[in-house]
Amino acid sequence: QVHLVESGGGLVQSGGSLRLSCAASGRTFGRYTMAWFRQAPGKEREFVASIPWDGATTYYADSVKGRFTISRDNAKNTMTLQMNSLKPEDTAVYYCAAGAYYNTRSSTNYNYWGQGTQVTVAS
Repeated sequence: QVHLVESGGGLVQSGGSLRLSCAASGRTFGRYTMAWFRQAPGKEREFVASIPWDGATTYYADSVKGRFTISRDNAKNTMTLQMNSLKPEDTAVYYCAAGAYYNTRSSTNYNYWGQGTQVTVAS
């Protein structure tokens, strides 16, 4: 079992930055691929970024590539998402997820989810 808690969301002006964190409980954090998804009002949940347990390869949605950076610290059971050059279309609830598949982008392959943190980018 993995319990996930996100933090770091908030209101920021367009072009600004935010850093989201995901704290995980459980001793098996280092065995999971971790990912960020987001869901805007009226839209389906979408993949943002993922990082496997070994940190070897990271994946990003095209819409955030070059602006967002995902990282993890297995010793501290934490994952972060550094978000730069934020745009109004980045406004959404951001969710942290953990799954056993190696670096998958599909939400159906993630077994554990946090409660989400709101990110609002004002224009």
